[in-house]
Amino acid sequence: MSDGIRFVLDGEDVEARPGETIWQVANRRGVEIPHLCYLPAPGYRPDGNCRACMVEIEGERVLAASCVRRPAPGMKVQTASERARTSRKLVFELLATDQPERAVAHDPNSAFWTWADRVAVADSRFPVVRRSSDTTDLSHPAMAVQLDACIHCTLCVRACREVQVNDVIGMAWRGPFEKIVFDFDDPMGASTCVACGECVQACPTGALMEKSLVDERGVYANAPDREVDSVCPYCGVGCQLTYQIKDDRIVAVQGRDGPSNQNRLCVKGRFGFDYVHHGDRLTVPLIRKEGVSKHDVAIDPENPLTHFREATWEEALDRAAGGLARIRDQHGGGALAGFGSAKGSNEEAYLFQKLVRAGFGTNNVDHCTRLCHASSVAGLLEGVGSGAVSAPFMAVEDADVIVVIGANPTENHPVAATFFKQAVERGAKLIVMDPRGTTLMEHATHMLQFKPGRDVAMLNAILNVIVEEGLYDRQYVQANTDDFDKLVENVKDYAPEAMAEVCGIPAAMLREVARVYARAEAAIIFWGMGVSQHIHGTDNTRCLIALALSTGQIGRPGTGLHPLRGQNNVQGASDAGLIPMFFPDYKPVEDPQTRAAYEAAWGVTLDPKRGLTVVEIMDAVHADTIRGMYIMGENPAMSDPDVQHAREALAKLEHLVVQDIFLTETAKYADVVLPASAWPEKDGTVTNTNRQVQIGRKALPLPGEARQDLDLIVELAKRLGLGWNYQHVSEVFAEMASLMPSLANISWDRLERESSVTYPVDAPDKPGHDIVFGNGFPTASGRGKFVPAKLVSPAEEPDAEYPMVLTTGRQLEHWHTGSMTRRASVLDDLEPEAVAYVSARDLERLGLRSGESLQVSTRRGAITLKARVDAAIPPGLIFIPFAYAEAAANVLTNPQLDPFGKIPEFKYCAARMEPATALADA
Repeated sequence: MSDGIRFVLDGEDVEARPGETIWQVANRRGVEIPHLCYLPAPGYRPDGNCRACMVEIEGERVLAASCVRRPAPGMKVQTASERARTSRKLVFELLATDQPERAVAHDPNSAFWTWADRVAVADSRFPVVRRSSDTTDLSHPAMAVQLDACIHCTLCVRACREVQVNDVIGMAWRGPFEKIVFDFDDPMGASTCVACGECVQACPTGALMEKSLVDERGVYANAPDREVDSVCPYCGVGCQLTYQIKDDRIVAVQGRDGPSNQNRLCVKGRFGFDYVHHGDRLTVPLIRKEGVSKHDVAIDPENPLTHFREATWEEALDRAAGGLARIRDQHGGGALAGFGSAKGSNEEAYLFQKLVRAGFGTNNVDHCTRLCHASSVAGLLEGVGSGAVSAPFMAVEDADVIVVIGANPTENHPVAATFFKQAVERGAKLIVMDPRGTTLMEHATHMLQFKPGRDVAMLNAILNVIVEEGLYDRQYVQANTDDFDKLVENVKDYAPEAMAEVCGIPAAMLREVARVYARAEAAIIFWGMGVSQHIHGTDNTRCLIALALSTGQIGRPGTGLHPLRGQNNVQGASDAGLIPMFFPDYKPVEDPQTRAAYEAAWGVTLDPKRGLTVVEIMDAVHADTIRGMYIMGENPAMSDPDVQHAREALAKLEHLVVQDIFLTETAKYADVVLPASAWPEKDGTVTNTNRQVQIGRKALPLPGEARQDLDLIVELAKRLGLGWNYQHVSEVFAEMASLMPSLANISWDRLERESSVTYPVDAPDKPGHDIVFGNGFPTASGRGKFVPAKLVSPAEEPDAEYPMVLTTGRQLEHWHTGSMTRRASVLDDLEPEAVAYVSARDLERLGLRSGESLQVSTRRGAITLKARVDAAIPPGLIFIPFAYAEAAANVLTNPQLDPFGKIPEFKYCAARMEPATALADA
């Protein structure tokens, strides 16, 4: 029996699907009806206030707004009757009265003018209603507000409040004085706007525009001459976007309806694009000048010729490969190491690790996953047999309980956060667990702001309640898991009353959260580096796995375990084998059968021993074990813990080859610098945090003599004795897919056609599985495994000399080590200098005010930066973003490692804070 509604549309019998409006039925059938206040995009509801979409319904006295009106059985609708067309034309004529003339319009190609052309309205016979003269606001670095074009459609209000759920834009005043306002009628640049640009993309008139598309008078300029669809180069969300290009320069970016973003972008994805055109771009190969010390890194990136000389490609590649080959041949492959990149493509990651293994003869290859989610992967492989997420973040649409622990998605994964916030608006419970208060806690139903480093105490207390109160899913545990008895025995000692003092959360709250999570129909857990970047990071992950397995909250819609990936291709680079203990698809390098398969495929003998990780490699340099390195797109001189130790290691190397787009802090230590390709300048695939393999397309030519990263890897491989002959990136993908079961049924042609495919996939013509583990786990037994976790204190506790706790992370506007975002003009305008987030009480204790300079010290070093009061920071805690070279947070951090994931303890070390002025005077 059909649930549809039969009615007559323009004389034809049609059927409306459940919930469809007249406009949606007409649109589905190819009938165009004008619309301004309605945006047919995910997340937008119709409002019916502009009256541009009026249709005539037989028997009804007045016309109906088709965007909000739903059909009834037998209804007869005319979309193009004389009465409807006349009404629409009148609406556009009235609206045109108050619009700037088209010749000086902010956006002459806007939805308003496009529809006005179709209904044959060019001007208006009605008198102009004088508005306030204060209609222009250019206070924001990225967006121009020009309300002389505003028609009060409220699309921007819905974009801000309901789609991005930021609640900055509203309507104020009445009658002819009614207008759009930001917060309490603040200038946009002074408001709480997070610059996602959703309002700009939604605006149908040009009242809200990208500044890059208008001139200083607010008139449309810089019109794109072409567009290219691609994927965002920043975080692991993997937003699809469209580059708008003029004269081979990106002038604007629009969101596309990709599976992970549904048209949405954040400030980085929408406005952080002009780094590719920055004057610091490397465009010519560089070789260090004879006699220039590697300890001298006071180099201006715009003028590297003080320390380097330009070289031909032939000389640079010969010098780069020759130095690596010399070390390999004299000292063995173990004297070399490579750092690949999670900012590049899957194909680059695959070829890079293949080069290190086949060309260097070692497994000393790693990348930034070691510094973000290595412990998560270790715990997941151990517990459920897969390091990838079990469900995408869009699964919150089916969840009634969402747990976010050790993550700050509103700043680090802003588009993913929109789905979390929408779920709360729908009625889901949101449990936020974090030592540092985050913006997401404003939407939380339960906020557990626990003591730093005491995650295991808190999580084991929650598990204690689930076990002791019988809230676990007995049937699921019996049918799908092993070693539940070990968990039961372990959590006996972690009653909430005993752990409350340890973790700082009242026992009653711990019990309530345990009951809410365990009793949910569908609950899902998300975590970030606040969970993983500890010496007990793997134990934290084991606890989260235990929560999901014990309650059966995995393998169904709305359930699962999801470590939010930090960089755009951390998942893909890890899948491709850019890690020292695994071949692609997490096959152990120590397994003879696996190794034999790769030896046969690659035609070389491979090292049977697992390689060294990022931090271990730096230690091995100091121990004179590793003598040469090849680093592509990574910046360990900023990202490593105890970074001075890492910088000394880089300076100590006999031979360092760096391949990058800028003279990064790491490249300043290089012997040879190879100018490479930025993301908009290449074709390739990336895999986001949802396991969605997506294709990026080349949009721009390479600057100067810069070359494709993939080509440079191949050129070095040839000089190291490997007979590679790849003609196109698709050939590399095909080789990857042939060796990686995870990529089965995903072809290059399919990706070009569909743009995004989720793995695993059952057949070339079937969609991938968003939710996995519904029929068991990819473990030897097919069952999940409980691994109990004991309390492990942080490696370094506060004391009288260093009485505070330092933690590090990212800001919304900046990403990773800042090499890209600090060269993006809008992002750098929004956050131009290094800051330390502290509590008002701690700052007052020092006699300082927000904005004044302070020094933060640990046992490894000291940095000076500006203080910023954050009400969400508890006393005793300091939070420092690590994107600022002039105040590098990793000068301070502790290099102690998690014994399983080999990840450093970035999130906890003892610190001291004092006024910088007093130190300067002293």
